[in-house]
Amino acid sequence: MSWTHQPIFFVDFEGSLGSGILEFGVAEVHRGTVVSTRTRKCRPTGGIRAEDQAVHGLEPAALAGQAPFADEWSYFLSLRELGPLAAHYAGVENSLLKAVWPYPRNVPDFTRPGARIVDWGPWVDTARLVEQLLPHLDSGRLEALIAALGLQARLDALALEHCPPDRRRYHAALYDALAGALLLIALAEDPQIGGLTLLQLLSLSTLDPGRRAALQQRELFPH
Repeated sequence: MSWTHQPIFFVDFEGSLGSGILEFGVAEVHRGTVVSTRTRKCRPTGGIRAEDQAVHGLEPAALAGQAPFADEWSYFLSLRELGPLAAHYAGVENSLLKAVWPYPRNVPDFTRPGARIVDWGPWVDTARLVEQLLPHLDSGRLEALIAALGLQARLDALALEHCPPDRRRYHAALYDALAGALLLIALAEDPQIGGLTLLQLLSLSTLDPGRRAALQQRELFPH
């Protein structure tokens, strides 16, 4: 079955291990469209570096009254129960998430139908997918990929519908999550890529050769 039939939750975090997650954005992708979104700002757990603030535009004073990201445990657990998480260069999001909650509870292992696992991954990683499936593109930067694939107008239309007015730009969490979601949707519009299984998509998303080989073995010998 095509991976497009499986809900995938594209995640973006603004922040760092030092400051904690300051803003999250989630865009659910299912059957080639964005079907739901969620975002909010979060109280810092540490200091925000001036150079980081210059990029994401999140000021400490504006975040002080927000609930901490740790309050979102039930929400992120529910996402991981329903489908795999996705990100652009997923190692960053995985590290930030695991700094708050090292592991979820027992959740589905989407590489083995019916099996369960205690892990936030494996992740769908659009940066790794684009590197392999669209190798003619020069840059892995999200903004450059959106421009190269002619997706900017679609992204701005989605942002108008889903993003807070002051966060309709790159390096705002939901805007970047929508950009990544659009990359997934653009990949799905290619019949060959859209026809891949979820296991194949997850296999292409990992750089670890041992893990990739194990996933490919599961594709060949599912039982």
